[in-house]
Amino acid sequence: MIWQALSWIVFGFFVGLIARVLMPGRQPMGWTMTIILGIVGSFVGGTIGTLLSGRDVNAGIVNPGGWIASILGGLIVLGVVGYIAQRNSK
Repeated sequence: MIWQALSWIVFGFFVGLIARVLMPGRQPMGWTMTIILGIVGSFVGGTIGTLLSGRDVNAGIVNPGGWIASILGGLIVLGVVGYIAQRNSK
C-alpha cells in the first residue's frame, strides 16, 4: 500500500515536471503542487483517453500511452488553471 502511494507521488512529480517544462510561460508552483498537477493530469488524461478510445490508456505505469495521456492531461490542467488565474487577476 505504501509503495503504491510512493509510486503515485514519484509518477505525479515527473509528469507534473514534464508538463510544466512543455507549457510556455511561467508556472510558479512548488514541489507539492507539481506532484498534485501530475496526479490530477494523469486522471484527466486517462479519462479523456478512455472516453476517446474505449479502453484504459493508463494500464500500468510503464505504458507509454499512459505517460503521454498523463502529460497531455497535465498540460490541459495547467492551461485551465492559467486561464482562470489570468481571468481573476483582471
